[in-house]
Amino acid sequence: MRRFRLVDGTIRRMPSTSSFNPPNRILMGPGPSGAHPRVLKAMTAPILGHLDPEFLRIMDDCNEMLRQVMGTANRVTLATPGTGTSGMEAAVMNLVEPGDRVVVGICGYFGERIAVMAERAGGEVTRVPAPWGSPADPAAVESAARAAGNVKLIAIVHAETSTGALTPVEPFAKIARAHGALLLVDCVTSLGGVPVTVDTWGADAVYSGTQKCLSAPPGMAPLTMSPRAWDAIKAREVPCNSWYLDLSLLEAYWDERRAYHHTAPISMVYALHQALALVLDEGLERRWARHERNGRALQAGLEAMGLALHADAGYRLPVLTTVRIPEGVNDAEVRGALLDRNSVEIGGGLGDLRGKVWRIGLMGESSTAGNVLLVLNALGKVLREQGFQADIRAAVDAAAAGLEG
Repeated sequence: MRRFRLVDGTIRRMPSTSSFNPPNRILMGPGPSGAHPRVLKAMTAPILGHLDPEFLRIMDDCNEMLRQVMGTANRVTLATPGTGTSGMEAAVMNLVEPGDRVVVGICGYFGERIAVMAERAGGEVTRVPAPWGSPADPAAVESAARAAGNVKLIAIVHAETSTGALTPVEPFAKIARAHGALLLVDCVTSLGGVPVTVDTWGADAVYSGTQKCLSAPPGMAPLTMSPRAWDAIKAREVPCNSWYLDLSLLEAYWDERRAYHHTAPISMVYALHQALALVLDEGLERRWARHERNGRALQAGLEAMGLALHADAGYRLPVLTTVRIPEGVNDAEVRGALLDRNSVEIGGGLGDLRGKVWRIGLMGESSTAGNVLLVLNALGKVLREQGFQADIRAAVDAAAAGLEG
């Protein structure tokens, strides 16, 4: 029974204290993704103390599995408490000191966020913009680094969630080495869905989030630091601006010293443990292939339907597709109809692309052949109601051919 009360002349519904039944959604937006039952079950396991020997063993397991999933042997590999943004903030705030010169290749919303954080850390930031939908430009970044001189950090976003574009990392690693700089890479949307090979790349600081292709709830941010990056952190002349995300303190809790820093999010560590175990059980190569197959099938279906993809051909993420909203179609109404009728969530545009694109995610547990066909059918029907002549049969046939390939 719903209860209401009058507050400041307005009738407001009182919160229910007797029932808690969130709807079961099919999460196909830019994140979070759906979680495997093993992950959800793990979060209901008994809570242990943050220094309990059994919990510390689970943390050690997470460390080792993170190294495998991230493709690194870095000793400093852990997970910060908080969503992917906490990983970004930890990396930036620990590596950038006042007066440090930072070059950021920006091709979307999250590259700009890195730049803003670097400025808040006192860095002298050079922004190198690229069109939203294109990858970061290595030649422009190299030119900016040469002009800035004595650059400490070069930063890029591997998989730009706002645009659906993938930026190859290797050219930027070469640029960073040539200028004696460190390379920071945002892998929030890519880890567990497309190849992330930290040591092969030559990246120095890489972070991600649990809520995308790892398919755990939002709440932790995997992070790894190369020996060069760790040396830079240890050589800081002033303390990190963030106490909570000070890696010199966090690392002392995650390593064999077990120095108290904060009360760990116990249940989220359980979730991370099982999410990483599922990734490794599937196998990285097979998992990357699944995401590639499903993503390309979706993109083929959308184009066959008559829609235009936004990100540059050759640089389109398989895990996050941006599709342009046709003229005369109401963005919010389409997304609302998908949610109400099919319980399917897709995302709207962000930043410069707000109201211009939809973002359709196929991440982790949400990356299935069934979801590809479901969203194409559902979206096509809603678009027809909006007056757009969506070719649903062609879309499904094109996607099915891709899924069989």
